[in-house]
Amino acid sequence: MKHARRLVAGTLAAGALALSLTGCGDSAAPTERLAGKTAQPTPEAGSAAPSTAPTSPAPGGSSDEAYKKWGLTAPLQYAPKPAQKPQIPKPGPGKVPVIDRIPVPADDKVVFLTFDDGAEKDPEFLKMAADLKLPISMFLTDSVASSDYGHFEKIRDNGSASTINNHTLTHPNLRTLSFEAQKKEICGQQERLEKRFGKRPPLFRPPFGNYNDDTLRAASECGVSSLVLWRVSMQINNFQYAEGSALKPGDIILAHFRGPAELKGTTETQMTTRMLQRIQEQGYRIGRLEDYL
Repeated sequence: MKHARRLVAGTLAAGALALSLTGCGDSAAPTERLAGKTAQPTPEAGSAAPSTAPTSPAPGGSSDEAYKKWGLTAPLQYAPKPAQKPQIPKPGPGKVPVIDRIPVPADDKVVFLTFDDGAEKDPEFLKMAADLKLPISMFLTDSVASSDYGHFEKIRDNGSASTINNHTLTHPNLRTLSFEAQKKEICGQQERLEKRFGKRPPLFRPPFGNYNDDTLRAASECGVSSLVLWRVSMQINNFQYAEGSALKPGDIILAHFRGPAELKGTTETQMTTRMLQRIQEQGYRIGRLEDYL
């Protein structure tokens, strides 16, 4: 498949930083490619019960041999829930805060895993996420994830305290839409996810990282508590950084639910193994994003 180079711009709270998701030769196709895919919605007969998973992953919760099974040379290190949540700058009236990095101490080498959209539903990834007890914050787009919301429910309920959050109904560039159209995209997915999973998500990520003041107001009116961006994106083999050439404490890492068709033959589990290897190589632990917000 011929992959077009597309720029995914992230308007970041710390300044007008832009993070290309497809600038490297080994990069994955961006999420706008999802617009051409049609998903069959999951039947919505009745609401699912909320997750009974623990509130945070237990450090070292995965089995002693799990890391070897999935291509790692050492067990993953997990950050415990902090005694006190970091202070997040307060937003303007009627708006939600924008978060692209968690403000942790400079010596607290913790990063956070987030996966977007829901196009790929790999059974092997279900096994990997469960074996390693990966605390993943999932940001799902209804138009592609709804063909099998049960796949993501299994990740939520595998004992890792993973969560399901909002990534709009159809993945538009919100900056091109009116306030009312943005509100329909955000509130519509809030309602879909609440009906399907029994809980209204507190976190929202705008497609492509693109947002404006209308987005912040619409998200607030839809019951969102925080708009979450990122500073690091996982490509097929390596990280791409918004600044510098290494992870920094509190970095939110963006990955995608993608398969071989979008990853040039690489599977979702292979990509994730490489991501976890890069985290380990730089001496970082994995935290649960919601424990810090």
